[in-house]
Amino acid sequence: MVQHRPHTTVVLAMSADGKIADFRREPARFGSKADKAHLEEQIAASDAVLFGAGTLRAYGTTLTVSHPTLLQHRIQGGKSAQPLHIVITHAANLNPELHFFQQPIRRWLLTTTAGALSWQRREGKLPTKAGTPPQELAPKFEQILVFETPTGKIDILAALQHLAYLHITRLAILGGGELVASMLELDLIDELWLTVCPLILGGASAPTPVQGEGFAANLAPRLQLLEVRQVDQEVFLHYKLQQIVD
Repeated sequence: MVQHRPHTTVVLAMSADGKIADFRREPARFGSKADKAHLEEQIAASDAVLFGAGTLRAYGTTLTVSHPTLLQHRIQGGKSAQPLHIVITHAANLNPELHFFQQPIRRWLLTTTAGALSWQRREGKLPTKAGTPPQELAPKFEQILVFETPTGKIDILAALQHLAYLHITRLAILGGGELVASMLELDLIDELWLTVCPLILGGASAPTPVQGEGFAANLAPRLQLLEVRQVDQEVFLHYKLQQIVD
């Protein structure tokens, strides 16, 4: 069944042994200028980007579109200069002093009822009803979206369907591994761009592109390789998820 939701593309850089950060979970800055330019291109091609609270805490900022040609293409296409940046988090335990909140972008928060209450207490705002757009604008986030399952988890599919209703057709997923895992489990990922960088990080606790509980080999999502591109010592791999056939 076709789900009415944005087209989703995961964009991540990893070490040659499949780690997206070291064992200390510090910000991954091992990608080259070419990798950063590639990431900016993917962000520029999207209507919105989605990333977890852990990713935001690690970097403190988000990558914005700055290349003049990319900005020009967005404006000529009738889009805003910057895509919408959406933080997804269950608890919304975010530091309001992060530089992210000073960047010239539109910011939305996707969370649970408890997460919305926690953030709005900090902001001095009233709570919103689950599954409905907020009635007030928070100073830090333009909108707070609450889509929740009966078990109290974020209802990602319902959230994506809401984004599609708002004419967001392309969504870039920038990590972390828990978010990617949860979306793969729900068959909500269409494509992956993985940059393989020339270093070995190791470490059992170092995060990978897909965290979670993992998949049994016979039930694992299958990929189709669309493109392989080498730039100096890095390899850019472009996959699409194979359709699940019952």
